[in-house]
Amino acid sequence: MAEGSSGSEFTLDSIRKSLIRQEDTIVFCLMERARFPMNSALYNQSLDLVPGFSGPLVDFIVQETEAVQAKAGRYVNPEENPFFPDNLPPSSVPNYNYSQVLHPGGASININKAIWDIYLNQLLPLFVVAGDDGNYASTAASDLSCLQALSRRIHYGKFVAEIKFRDAPHNYEPPIRAKNADELMKLLTDERVEKMVKKRVEKKAIVFGQDVSGSNNADSKHYKVDPSVVARLYDEWVIPLTKQVEVEYLICRLN
Repeated sequence: MAEGSSGSEFTLDSIRKSLIRQEDTIVFCLMERARFPMNSALYNQSLDLVPGFSGPLVDFIVQETEAVQAKAGRYVNPEENPFFPDNLPPSSVPNYNYSQVLHPGGASININKAIWDIYLNQLLPLFVVAGDDGNYASTAASDLSCLQALSRRIHYGKFVAEIKFRDAPHNYEPPIRAKNADELMKLLTDERVEKMVKKRVEKKAIVFGQDVSGSNNADSKHYKVDPSVVARLYDEWVIPLTKQVEVEYLICRLN
C-alpha cells in the first residue's frame, strides 16, 4: 500500500484519510484542466495527427506516457492501474516492496475503460469551455492527471472492500458464495457517509476554486470549476464506480 502504510497499519480509518486526501488531488486536477478549452482535435478519431499511429492524439500521448511511467515502476504499485495495459514495458528500476494487502483474485480488477469513457464523453464537457488554443500536449497531460487521480480513487474500492471483509467476514461470506452482487451492494452502501462526501467535495471546490484578488471584495461566485459539477462527479460516477469495484473484488475474494 502506498503512502508508507504497511499491512499491519491497514485500517478503515487509514483508508478514509487517504480518500479524503485524494479528494484534494481530484479537485486541483480538474481546476488545472479547466485552464484549457476543450481542444476537440485532441480527441478526434479521424485526424491521424501522428504518422504511423491510428487513433486520436490523446490516445498516443497517454500510451507513450504510460510506457515511460511503467519503466519507472508506476504500475508495480497496487494502487495504480494503466489505461492501456496491453504491451506495457516492464519496470526498469528495482521494485519497491509494497505490502501485499489485496487478495490475488481481485487485485487485477481494472475498470479504466469505463472511467475513460465517462471522463471524455460526460464529465469533460461539464467543466471546460468550447474552443481550441492548440495546447494539445499540455491539455492531454492535464487529462491524464485527472484520469489517473480518478482511477486511483475509484480503484481504492479494492482496499475498502478488503478491510470491510476482514472486519466482518461473517457478513460478507454468504453473499460472496452465492455471487449475490445486489446483497453485497446493500452491505457496502452507507447513504449517510455518501451524502457527507458529496457535501465535502463540493465545499472543497468552493474553497480551492475561488478567484482571489487583492481587494476585499473577491468574487466568491466565480469558481475555477463549478462546485456542483464536482458534487455531481462523485454522486453519479466516483461513488457508484467505487462500489462497483468493491463488489467485483468481493465476488473474487474467496477464490
